[in-house]
Amino acid sequence: MSWNKRTAYAFLPLMMAFLLMVTWGFSVQAESVNQKQFVFDYAGLLTDQEVTQLESLANELGAESDTAFLIITADGTDGMDIVEYVGDFYDENAPGYDQPYGNTAILAIDMEERDIYLVGFKKAELYLNDQRLDMIQDDITPALSEGNYYEAFSEFISSAHSYMGIEPETSEDYPGHNDGYQNYEEEYYAGASSSENLLFQLWFQLLISFIVGGAVVGILAYNSGGRVTVNSGTYMNSNSSKVLHRHDRYVRKTVTKVKKPTNNNNSSGGFTGGGGITGGGHSHSGSRGKF
Repeated sequence: MSWNKRTAYAFLPLMMAFLLMVTWGFSVQAESVNQKQFVFDYAGLLTDQEVTQLESLANELGAESDTAFLIITADGTDGMDIVEYVGDFYDENAPGYDQPYGNTAILAIDMEERDIYLVGFKKAELYLNDQRLDMIQDDITPALSEGNYYEAFSEFISSAHSYMGIEPETSEDYPGHNDGYQNYEEEYYAGASSSENLLFQLWFQLLISFIVGGAVVGILAYNSGGRVTVNSGTYMNSNSSKVLHRHDRYVRKTVTKVKKPTNNNNSSGGFTGGGGITGGGHSHSGSRGKF
């Protein structure tokens, strides 16, 4: 075995170790968690044990769907509408699973006005659209009306988590989406969510490591054998060759026409449902009601 080949094989473990260290750094970053608190029981509706159990449930299911599931209870909102109240909460507290102002689903209730509001931000805006939030609200409202708050909050977290695992409808099938919703939909499917980006998948990182390592060894081994300088034209005498000339013949051209689809959705701006944009400019889905 030549010296260059021995060097290449000796260098391979070092290259693999380096690439694994880099990919490990990516994996740790992808698993980082921003949100530390999930239950904000300002109205004092829950026992300490119930709060602990809801915190644990939200933390566990949130890690599976990369989404922070929050519960907010209020005994009055100082005259603010509950939609504005929840919007200000998001703007001021910057919740999110893996980053500030990240993927977040919120259930908020106001005991004074008996209002309920469900909201989805970022990835949750896409997967928990107005219609899905309406269905969750219908499911949990009876429990809220009967004072079974822990049951209703648990059901919200579980149902929201389930919907986060079901592919949402396209924006064309969703009447009433606004520009913020559509922009996030495009960013999300383009890989804006780092936790689901292919670059952050461990199997993909390992595959790249092996490919790069193999390429390094292959290049070194190939170069170790010397360079080949003989080609097909080395011994050819162009003056005596029977190949006198060559040309390309144009045969035919095929043109295919495809009708451009038309957009029949004439809606402009704003959700027709319960979503909208916070004072801080964050787009969200939403569903509101009474209990």
